[in-house]
Amino acid sequence: MIKVVLVDDQALFRAGIRMLVASQPDMDVVGEAGNGREALDVIRSVRPDVVLMDIRMPVMDGLTATAELLAQPDPPRVVMLTTFDLDESAARAIQQGASGFLLKDADPEFLLAAIRTVDSGSSVIAASATRELFAHFTAETKPVPRQFDDLTEREREIFALAARGLSNSEIAAREFLSEATVKTHISRILGKLLLRDRVQLVVFAFEHGLA
Repeated sequence: MIKVVLVDDQALFRAGIRMLVASQPDMDVVGEAGNGREALDVIRSVRPDVVLMDIRMPVMDGLTATAELLAQPDPPRVVMLTTFDLDESAARAIQQGASGFLLKDADPEFLLAAIRTVDSGSSVIAASATRELFAHFTAETKPVPRQFDDLTEREREIFALAARGLSNSEIAAREFLSEATVKTHISRILGKLLLRDRVQLVVFAFEHGLA
């Protein structure tokens, strides 16, 4: 059972998401909050797997709450909720370690798939959208860290495709590989670069001028 916490200052929006999530046999809403400060207390209490976090809220916004949450040991996966396609706050949250972002008007099926994807640890959620986001908001690039040199030539090829937002199946078709092989390459790349997920890979690429 995937334990979900909803954080949004609009009670009606939370009610709609709660009903959607509760309709699924593998998910359960274990807590809700109307601002970031409440969210931190609720999350500490119920220890969810996935948090859907609104960005703009009173008392404490989602960006501040996410930064505090992800600084703690073994945090849940966090998905930011926003009404804007290109949201600088969403970009900042992803840099802090959030697993991606969703538009509030996303299709219900996409939201449910996103929760499952994030919970599985794959976190390919909105990778292409994340790439577009960072193309607009990335500041000057940082030096490429030494661990990038540890990637093999093949891993660098896979890295470049993943940084463009291609899914495992798209990379597999392009490179004439099995999806299992691509997944293995991605896992090794993430491990060598000390990254949590595919979204963080996209952020890494943009921050270091590798996109």
